[in-house]
Amino acid sequence: MKAGVIGATGYAGAELVRLLSGHPKIDSLALSSVSFEGEHLSDVYPNFQGRIELLLTDAEQVTASANVIFAALPHGITERYAKECTEKGIPFIDLSADFRFGDDEETYSAWYGKTHQHPQLCQYAVYGLPELNRARIQELAAAGKIIVGNPGCYPTSASLGAYPAIAKGIAEDSAAIIVDSISGVTGGGREPARSFHFPECADSVSAYKVGAHRHSPEIARNFAGMAARHNRPAPPVIFTPHLAPMNRGILSTIYIPLAAGWLAGTGGGEPEDTAAKIRAVYSEFYRDEPFVRVLPPWVTAATNRVRQSNYCDISVHLDHSGSTLIICSAIDNMVKGAAGQAVQNMNVIFGYAETSGLEMIPALF
Repeated sequence: MKAGVIGATGYAGAELVRLLSGHPKIDSLALSSVSFEGEHLSDVYPNFQGRIELLLTDAEQVTASANVIFAALPHGITERYAKECTEKGIPFIDLSADFRFGDDEETYSAWYGKTHQHPQLCQYAVYGLPELNRARIQELAAAGKIIVGNPGCYPTSASLGAYPAIAKGIAEDSAAIIVDSISGVTGGGREPARSFHFPECADSVSAYKVGAHRHSPEIARNFAGMAARHNRPAPPVIFTPHLAPMNRGILSTIYIPLAAGWLAGTGGGEPEDTAAKIRAVYSEFYRDEPFVRVLPPWVTAATNRVRQSNYCDISVHLDHSGSTLIICSAIDNMVKGAAGQAVQNMNVIFGYAETSGLEMIPALF
């Protein structure tokens, strides 16, 4: 099968190429780039020397020749390609935010300053978090028209960390969930910016876009959907992102007020006993998910243990009073937070083993 990547020279696009080149079901690639059209990928990224010497073409040539299309483009410009692919019955996996909100035009427009030029496409769109929407992805794929809105990196980490607590009534109904997340600088993309300049970000951790990050509504939407699926009220979310001097990774620390029946000392037992019970719930909840690892009590989630992998590592903790669940959720923002999740979605669409092309063991060092 031939896979096409539109926007192959951004960080997410190049990571897609790296992963797809080792996928057992992908025998050829078609790549496009506006900035480097006419050059070879290995000229832009020398790590591909001797492995992928493909010429970078225009997007039209990519969509004309591939069986699945990945778009790693800025927000607001993917619809034309999604429309073309949908009309041809070619699965379209979009790494931008253009299809993450479905037909919720108001939220998309408010946070991204864009409007859909082809709103009818939203009927074929699905939010591409497989652990949440696998059945819908399979349903649309079987119908022959599918657009996957690949999730944001922060929302992936936060949503997987909070989902069992929301679904199983561990979280107090309607109580605010606080998400503090730390990201590596690749999350800002390949284009230079002052905040990612070495003297600005080295030896420093800083919060940014406090109270106003565009992933906030995506996280809130996910939490609301998870709650509604289990007949629970939507919890408010308070999200603060931070930038750390590292290339890859996201660590989310999620603070979840416990429901009355889970409070330590009121039926839940001592904090360590309650933590063990909640950890067992999380383990059972994700038992059949190949990329979510619920860690044993002596291990805390860390970004270096998921590096260059599609894993989400989750560790379960309680505060000393036993009233607040503290979840640590770690992913590689470029893999499970972007390109790897896109490949996982492709696997679901085509009925491949979900781990195909994603079996790598994290690189610890």
